[in-house]
Amino acid sequence: MAKPKSSVSKWPKAFFWAVVLTAVIYLIVRKIDTFGNVLLVLLGLGVVILVHEFGHFVFAKLSGIKVEAFSIGFPPTLLGFQRTEDGLRLRILPAFFSGKETDQSEDDAGRPDQSEDDAGRADQGEDDNRRTKEGLLSFTIGGGGKAWDTEYCIGLIPVGGYVKMLGQEDTASAKSSDDPRSFANKPVGARAVVVSAGVVFNVIAAVIIFMVVFLIGINQPPALVGVVEPNSPAARAGLEAGDEIIEIDGKSNNLDFTDIMLAAALSGRGEEVSLKVQRDGLERDFTLVAEQRPDRPLKTFGFMMPQTLTVAEPVDEADVNDLRARTGLAPGDRIKSANAKLIEKHWELIPIVESTYAPTVKLSAQRTTETGETELVEGRIEMEWTIAGGSEGNSVPELYHVHSMVPRLQVTTVSGVPDRLGRGGLVNRVKNRILSIFGRPQEPNITYPDLESGDIILAIGDVPNPTYNEMRKLTEEYEDKEVRMEVLRTDANGAEEPVTVMVTPKRPAGSEKVLIGVALALDAGHAVVAKTIAGEAGPAKLDIPRGAVITAVDGTAVSSFHDVVREISKYPDERITIEYRLDDETAGAVALNVGTGRESITVKPIPAVLVEFETLKRLYKARGPVDAVVMGGRKTVTLIAQTYLTLKRLVSGLVSPKELMGPVGILAVSYQTVAEKMWIEYLFLIGLINAAIAVFNFLPLPPLDGGLAVLLVVEKIKGSAVSERTQGFLIRAGLVLVLALFLYITLNDVIRNFFS
Repeated sequence: MAKPKSSVSKWPKAFFWAVVLTAVIYLIVRKIDTFGNVLLVLLGLGVVILVHEFGHFVFAKLSGIKVEAFSIGFPPTLLGFQRTEDGLRLRILPAFFSGKETDQSEDDAGRPDQSEDDAGRADQGEDDNRRTKEGLLSFTIGGGGKAWDTEYCIGLIPVGGYVKMLGQEDTASAKSSDDPRSFANKPVGARAVVVSAGVVFNVIAAVIIFMVVFLIGINQPPALVGVVEPNSPAARAGLEAGDEIIEIDGKSNNLDFTDIMLAAALSGRGEEVSLKVQRDGLERDFTLVAEQRPDRPLKTFGFMMPQTLTVAEPVDEADVNDLRARTGLAPGDRIKSANAKLIEKHWELIPIVESTYAPTVKLSAQRTTETGETELVEGRIEMEWTIAGGSEGNSVPELYHVHSMVPRLQVTTVSGVPDRLGRGGLVNRVKNRILSIFGRPQEPNITYPDLESGDIILAIGDVPNPTYNEMRKLTEEYEDKEVRMEVLRTDANGAEEPVTVMVTPKRPAGSEKVLIGVALALDAGHAVVAKTIAGEAGPAKLDIPRGAVITAVDGTAVSSFHDVVREISKYPDERITIEYRLDDETAGAVALNVGTGRESITVKPIPAVLVEFETLKRLYKARGPVDAVVMGGRKTVTLIAQTYLTLKRLVSGLVSPKELMGPVGILAVSYQTVAEKMWIEYLFLIGLINAAIAVFNFLPLPPLDGGLAVLLVVEKIKGSAVSERTQGFLIRAGLVLVLALFLYITLNDVIRNFFS
């Protein structure tokens, strides 16, 4: 008989893991805050899984099923303990340091013959061997007593746990056994209860968590309309910033902005969603059809979350300095007035900005100093004019104009053009290959044109002073070919001079547009007319030559389109004269009948400097414990229903798998929430995950709980269990599908969080 291995052989392994542990402790100490956040995230998600497994464990015990192991945390196992007839048996690091499987007593391990006592326990077989496998340290303490069926373990990875029942396998069919305590030998009803218990516990946990959240109170964005995007479903329906949505498709209890987002994202193709809106004390009914925009992952109604008038904290310190330099504002400043008009709501600021044709919007803000005192500070937001409405100026009537006069184009940002071939180093090529395999566009190199922010486009090719739709047409014609572009550039001394550059328009992979690699706006700083147009419902086309400079409006000299708009606005419903000069020899004047409709001046002023404001939030809190239970239950039911609806539309093709969030995405959101110390929000997130896990686990797909429940229903109907071979095939096939979806979603999470 071979001798058992000496315990001495364990010590090299022990030394190795001691070194690893030391290194880990060193890294933890260096990054203690990060480690603490990661640990809290893992513990939170672990509790969700542990609750699920605890449901199986409790009802397995109540049903008389033998539970062989119950673990808090996933392997490798740090500690395992189980009462035997000799005492409490403890095993430390059994997964790393497993010695020879021995009998319970040291004397028995050295004898080739079984004692009578051993023979009497021979029916325990493999179970005894499993329980007595040694680890780094294995010993028994305390007195003897009745042996436990279950070994309780603590795993190294704190993200859940597992239950091992006799005769039940997660990735194979139930094992036949003569033991009456086997899972397979219990009645169908008992097994169905055990299988369903995990999901039920997750639902109960979600209700309890939401109940606690609403007892404490949670701040969430209310169901208010923020900025309404042009040409969106909301804009076409007539919704306005500040409208409060009090009912969505008949649901009106404790609505928040998430309910609006989900109603849009989960609506069917072409499905009408009814909204009841409160505006100025009156209720109004609207019907919207959500739209999918190319730059958005989900369908939307076309309006943003409501915001406050408090300037938000930028992510980067450099952005804080840039904000101060360009606007005079700082994080925490609260806007009190704009252009000398007092405002109290963010949506009161929007019409002031949109109607400002001056170079800047002047702001007054309240600032709290380091000493706690408040002071008023002056700020400003630089303005620019957007290029076109509708389909970005693909037709003449969609071009923005001032009484038919279209200003020239100006470069605001040089963003570069992605190279469709996606070259640029081994790492980039490997990443692009992975992206392309999973249906993601490649991440190519960026080619930047020799243009600068502030350049005014004088000509492209043979077309002088092109409008936006003319420039789009020219870039299409010159795809992958060099074309000459003449621009007016301001040097460091403030002097303007013409500069000629060569650009090569390119079509990025997967794009419908040919690009030069710049963002454009209208040149409002000069009074140069690129072209005059006749709109379908707009003013008559003025007879002003292309490239002419407006010199005066009804006798008042002007030098910019800001001046032009200001002066024309002084003469509503009057007939005035617009004077212009083309060159030293050509000048003239035209008559203008000033209209007052919105079609007369269609240019859209927008901030040239992005100022982020804090999201408006409202306290959602229950009136008492009973109300908290009602709110918690209602929120759980709503989330479960929405999750099932998401999966249904995933199957029908209305929702893309790319829009789902998997473990990596959940970890990223959880970490951000914990890092920002948003504890109530994190608790809410854990409740949401409990509801989602309950839905996912009860899908009718083996080896998920729902799939096993379906097999039990089939067994009940036909009077006998599905054959082990069939069960094994179904479970393995389901496992392949689940793992494929899991890997796909995880890859999308990684790309979204680390490469986008």
